Amino acid sequence: MPNWWLIALPLLAGSMLTLQAGINGQLAKNLNGVLAASLVSFSVGSAALLMLVLVSRELPTWPALKGLTWWQWSGGLLGAFFIATAAFASPRIGALLFMALVLAGQLGMALLLDHKGWAGFPESPVTTGKAMGLALIISGVWLIRRG
Repeated sequence: MPNWWLIALPLLAGSMLTLQAGINGQLAKNLNGVLAASLVSFSVGSAALLMLVLVSRELPTWPALKGLTWWQWSGGLLGAFFIATAAFASPRIGALLFMALVLAGQLGMALLLDHKGWAGFPESPVTTGKAMGLALIISGVWLIRRG
Protein backbone atom coordinates (compact mmCIF):
# COMPACT_ATOMS: atom_id res chain seq x y z
CA MET A 1 0.00 0.00 0.00
CA PRO A 2 1.44 3.40 -0.96
CA ASN A 3 2.09 6.04 1.65
CA TRP A 4 -0.97 8.23 2.31
CA TRP A 5 0.66 11.23 0.66
CA LEU A 6 1.15 9.28 -2.60
CA ILE A 7 -2.64 9.06 -2.72
CA ALA A 8 -3.42 12.52 -1.30
CA LEU A 9 -1.03 14.44 -3.56
CA PRO A 10 -2.51 13.30 -6.92
CA LEU A 11 -6.01 13.80 -5.51
CA LEU A 12 -5.11 17.36 -4.54
CA ALA A 13 -3.41 17.99 -7.91
CA GLY A 14 -6.49 16.72 -9.73
CA SER A 15 -8.77 19.00 -7.76
CA MET A 16 -6.49 21.93 -8.53
CA LEU A 17 -6.83 21.22 -12.29
CA THR A 18 -10.50 22.09 -12.01
CA LEU A 19 -9.75 25.31 -10.16
CA GLN A 20 -7.00 26.14 -12.66
CA ALA A 21 -9.42 25.70 -15.57
CA GLY A 22 -11.84 28.17 -14.00
CA ILE A 23 -9.11 30.67 -13.19
CA ASN A 24 -7.70 30.47 -16.72
CA GLY A 25 -11.18 30.87 -18.20
CA GLN A 26 -11.64 34.09 -16.22
CA LEU A 27 -8.16 35.20 -17.19
CA ALA A 28 -9.02 34.65 -20.88
CA LYS A 29 -12.20 36.69 -20.44
CA ASN A 30 -10.37 39.58 -18.77
CA LEU A 31 -7.50 39.54 -21.28
CA ASN A 32 -9.81 39.06 -24.27
CA GLY A 33 -7.90 36.02 -25.48
CA VAL A 34 -7.29 32.36 -24.72
CA LEU A 35 -3.69 32.46 -25.93
CA ALA A 36 -2.87 35.57 -23.89
CA ALA A 37 -4.33 33.89 -20.80
CA SER A 38 -2.32 30.75 -21.49
CA LEU A 39 0.85 32.82 -21.83
CA VAL A 40 0.23 34.58 -18.51
CA SER A 41 -0.54 31.26 -16.81
CA PHE A 42 2.60 29.60 -18.17
CA SER A 43 4.75 32.64 -17.37
CA VAL A 44 3.66 32.64 -13.73
CA GLY A 45 4.19 28.88 -13.50
CA SER A 46 7.59 29.12 -15.19
CA ALA A 47 8.70 31.88 -12.83
CA ALA A 48 7.65 29.79 -9.82
CA LEU A 49 9.49 26.73 -11.17
CA LEU A 50 12.60 28.78 -11.92
CA MET A 51 12.68 30.00 -8.33
CA LEU A 52 12.27 26.44 -7.01
CA VAL A 53 15.00 25.12 -9.32
CA LEU A 54 17.38 27.87 -8.23
CA VAL A 55 16.66 27.29 -4.54
CA SER A 56 17.01 23.51 -4.85
CA ARG A 57 20.06 23.84 -7.13
CA GLU A 58 18.65 21.36 -9.62
CA LEU A 59 19.73 23.25 -12.74
CA PRO A 60 20.06 20.89 -15.69
CA THR A 61 23.44 20.69 -17.39
CA TRP A 62 23.91 21.60 -21.03
CA PRO A 63 24.96 18.03 -21.99
CA ALA A 64 21.84 16.65 -20.29
CA LEU A 65 19.62 19.09 -22.22
CA LYS A 66 21.35 18.24 -25.50
CA GLY A 67 20.79 14.54 -24.85
CA LEU A 68 16.99 14.82 -24.67
CA THR A 69 14.90 13.33 -27.46
CA TRP A 70 12.31 15.36 -29.39
CA TRP A 71 9.40 13.76 -27.52
CA GLN A 72 10.91 14.62 -24.13
CA TRP A 73 10.67 18.30 -25.14
CA SER A 74 7.00 17.91 -26.07
CA GLY A 75 5.68 17.92 -22.49
CA GLY A 76 5.64 21.71 -22.40
CA LEU A 77 3.69 21.84 -25.66
CA LEU A 78 1.17 19.36 -24.28
CA GLY A 79 0.84 21.46 -21.13
CA ALA A 80 0.26 24.59 -23.21
CA PHE A 81 -2.38 22.76 -25.23
CA PHE A 82 -4.17 21.72 -22.03
CA ILE A 83 -4.04 25.23 -20.54
CA ALA A 84 -5.37 26.82 -23.74
CA THR A 85 -8.09 24.18 -24.07
CA ALA A 86 -9.13 24.67 -20.44
CA ALA A 87 -9.28 28.45 -20.84
CA PHE A 88 -11.40 28.07 -23.98
CA ALA A 89 -13.69 25.11 -23.26
CA SER A 90 -14.32 25.08 -19.50
CA PRO A 91 -16.24 28.40 -19.35
CA ARG A 92 -18.41 27.20 -22.25
CA ILE A 93 -19.28 23.68 -21.06
CA GLY A 94 -18.88 23.98 -17.28
CA ALA A 95 -16.41 22.56 -14.79
CA LEU A 96 -18.07 19.16 -14.31
CA LEU A 97 -18.39 18.20 -17.99
CA PHE A 98 -14.96 19.64 -18.78
CA MET A 99 -13.24 17.63 -16.05
CA ALA A 100 -15.23 14.48 -16.84
CA LEU A 101 -14.01 14.72 -20.45
CA VAL A 102 -10.45 15.42 -19.27
CA LEU A 103 -10.63 12.41 -16.96
CA ALA A 104 -11.95 10.15 -19.75
CA GLY A 105 -9.15 11.35 -22.04
CA GLN A 106 -6.52 10.87 -19.35
CA LEU A 107 -7.69 7.37 -18.49
CA GLY A 108 -7.96 6.34 -22.13
CA MET A 109 -4.39 7.46 -22.74
CA ALA A 110 -3.24 5.86 -19.48
CA LEU A 111 -4.76 2.54 -20.57
CA LEU A 112 -2.85 2.72 -23.87
CA LEU A 113 0.44 3.84 -22.29
CA ASP A 114 0.30 1.11 -19.66
CA HIS A 115 -0.67 -1.54 -22.22
CA LYS A 116 2.21 -0.65 -24.55
CA GLY A 117 4.70 0.37 -21.87
CA TRP A 118 5.28 3.69 -23.65
CA ALA A 119 6.75 6.90 -22.21
CA GLY A 120 8.59 5.05 -19.46
CA PHE A 121 5.55 3.41 -17.87
CA PRO A 122 5.77 -0.27 -16.90
CA GLU A 123 3.94 -2.54 -19.32
CA SER A 124 0.59 -3.66 -17.93
CA PRO A 125 -1.82 -5.32 -20.38
CA VAL A 126 -5.42 -4.17 -20.73
CA THR A 127 -7.77 -6.36 -18.72
CA THR A 128 -11.53 -6.67 -18.79
CA GLY A 129 -11.74 -4.81 -15.49
CA LYS A 130 -9.63 -1.91 -16.75
CA ALA A 131 -11.63 -1.65 -19.98
CA MET A 132 -14.90 -1.77 -18.04
CA GLY A 133 -13.65 0.93 -15.67
CA LEU A 134 -12.94 3.20 -18.63
CA ALA A 135 -16.35 2.35 -20.11
CA LEU A 136 -17.96 3.43 -16.82
CA ILE A 137 -16.10 6.76 -16.95
CA ILE A 138 -17.30 7.30 -20.52
CA SER A 139 -20.83 6.40 -19.41
CA GLY A 140 -20.46 9.01 -16.69
CA VAL A 141 -19.53 11.62 -19.30
CA TRP A 142 -22.67 10.70 -21.24
CA LEU A 143 -24.83 10.99 -18.11
CA ILE A 144 -23.30 14.35 -17.19
CA ARG A 145 -23.83 15.60 -20.75
CA ARG A 146 -27.49 14.58 -20.64
CA GLY A 147 -27.83 16.82 -17.60
